[in-house]
Amino acid sequence: MASASHFAVADSIAAIPAISTEGLHKHFGNLEVLKGIDFRANDGEVVSILGASGSGKSTFLRCLNLLELPSAGRLRIFDEEVKLRPGGGNLRIADRKQVDRLRTQVAMVFQNFCLWNHMTVLDNLMEAPVHVQRRSRAEVRDEAEAVLKRVGLLERAKSYPAQLSGGQQQRAAIARALVMKPRVLLFDEPTSALDPELVGEVLKVMRDLAAEGRTMLIVTHEMAFARDVSSRILFLEKGQIEAEGSPKQLFGGGVNERFDQFISRFSQG
Repeated sequence: MASASHFAVADSIAAIPAISTEGLHKHFGNLEVLKGIDFRANDGEVVSILGASGSGKSTFLRCLNLLELPSAGRLRIFDEEVKLRPGGGNLRIADRKQVDRLRTQVAMVFQNFCLWNHMTVLDNLMEAPVHVQRRSRAEVRDEAEAVLKRVGLLERAKSYPAQLSGGQQQRAAIARALVMKPRVLLFDEPTSALDPELVGEVLKVMRDLAAEGRTMLIVTHEMAFARDVSSRILFLEKGQIEAEGSPKQLFGGGVNERFDQFISRFSQG
């Protein structure tokens, strides 16, 4: 079980759970990637998930949206437990309708954008709200255009992904997530596939979202961004929570030796 500190949150954050896990494990064959993670993100928190490559960060994030099925453990989304059952080495979805409904509350932004190349930017944004959420096409178009304007892409609404820069594609991917009106946003290293000069435009959009009080879980290697924007830092090491706390606590040094070693590599760079 996690220590009490694993559930500490900033005083300004209301203690309303958005996502929580108990004893979350994930195996790939004989490889144990997640080793019993107890975690809780409260409504309105921005949690940055840090760690070296292979520490389990992206796998953990994908388990939260059931893009990967855990091998064991429990998952709650806004205090509704996801119905999972044993089977075949991993847990299996026991209630597909429940999962489909809960997924509308949790949107994920991937490192490689995952836009549909045969669709315009506007059509990318409209596809899921119209065909999955069964919302009015006219309503969705208005909302999609408003979101594109917000991320600085309205003039590229009729462009195809291949006609955009990497930064523009990632901003379009964020806009696509926002049109779904999720209560939680998951970001899996959203700037890692970008050229350095394009990183800033994506981080600016994410900073604006964080300033609105949105619930966000972010796997990132952008240390300055994590320090400045997060309400809490989660540091994974070999599939376990090695350290957790506010940015001031962890980046101030002296709380966890392994975390200090980890961030020193970035300051030296």
